[in-house]
Amino acid sequence: MITEVTDVAIFKQKALAWAAKFDTLCYLDSNSFNDPYSKFDTLITIGAKAELKANAGDAFDQLSAFRNNNPGWITGFFGYDLKNETENLRSNNTDYLDFPDLYFFAPEILISIKGNTVEITGDKDDEIFKSITGLEIVPDKQQPAINLQPRFSRQEYVETVEQIQQHIVRGDIYVTNFCQEFYADDTEIEPLSIFQNLNSLSPTPFSTFFKWNGNYIMCASPERFLAKRGSKLISQPIKGTARRDADEAVDQSLIDELRNHPKELQENVMIVDLVRNDLTHSAKPGTVKTEDLYGIQTFKQVHQMVSTVVCEIRDDVTAVEAVKNTFPMGSMTGAPKISAMQLMEQYERSKRGVYSGAVGYFSPDNDFDFNVVIRTLLYNSTKKYLSFHVGSAITYHANPESEYEECLLKAKAILEVLGVTERL
Repeated sequence: MITEVTDVAIFKQKALAWAAKFDTLCYLDSNSFNDPYSKFDTLITIGAKAELKANAGDAFDQLSAFRNNNPGWITGFFGYDLKNETENLRSNNTDYLDFPDLYFFAPEILISIKGNTVEITGDKDDEIFKSITGLEIVPDKQQPAINLQPRFSRQEYVETVEQIQQHIVRGDIYVTNFCQEFYADDTEIEPLSIFQNLNSLSPTPFSTFFKWNGNYIMCASPERFLAKRGSKLISQPIKGTARRDADEAVDQSLIDELRNHPKELQENVMIVDLVRNDLTHSAKPGTVKTEDLYGIQTFKQVHQMVSTVVCEIRDDVTAVEAVKNTFPMGSMTGAPKISAMQLMEQYERSKRGVYSGAVGYFSPDNDFDFNVVIRTLLYNSTKKYLSFHVGSAITYHANPESEYEECLLKAKAILEVLGVTERL
């Protein structure tokens, strides 16, 4: 059924609350950001009529077969450690969450929202609409403060960055994304309330609430990994971050500083070059180009430097292969890509898992859109383990103390939602 609603924000809130009662759901929300490549404002896929869970080895082959058997909508995620399948790499760090490297499902129910138009696909769609609109909105509960622990102390982080910079001096790498985990054991949360609070505090164009079998992804990502629109592939790596300020003049000066900061420009252009190279594996010769270099996007918490790289996909490359050819995304690895991933496996202290991976969809017309899993809480309700990673780009000119502060800036909304007030 297709219908109009008068208050989209209220409908989205009720639809997510209704969908959260199911064992499996994926909620993708653009939060009304203006994006020329978006197909919808919000997509909710609910219930699994078919599902695929796989780990690195032949996960992409399994996904190709699953996609052939389910040519309609499928939603799911790619974990960062699929790097071990796309390259000759290993993951030796401890996995505390026990999420699969890849999970996709074909939904029983689909709700798509664009403007004020709502489309519901599934059995008894009229009844679904009535059930959603008839829900009462329950106020979000305040999350009791979480006893959050770091894998690195501040001093350990600084010393590790200095060690990484010695690899840059030796020429092993040019730039890398070094990530650290914050976690809480034996913790009970209400994931839906946490996500709604996070999405309110930090609305972003690739926000996601994902649930399956008691596992949760609560994501406030500003970044697109890769999209396909017809014959066009689009990647929009983010490299470069600046804080916001309540004073409009100061806020504008922070944008100007970011736009002209040598270190931030260096980070961005190195990753743009890496993404251009990744896209050549799927592109028609001569079609890879940078549509926008050093663009600035402003979000509620931060300003970000975003570049847009595009190409025309070759006729012999499938949608799944296009993702595989560029995975993991350059903004979360470094350059050279393989060397950076090898080194980060050496210096990081926990498996990244879904963090640095991607969540999104394949649509019936064989287009797709996937975000970069950053600014994200991950929760295993069986193990009662709550986790988030945060990282920053390390270059020769990076200041280790400043990089640590950048990590905290990126985690600001998450820390606030978790009630963490002490200085980390």
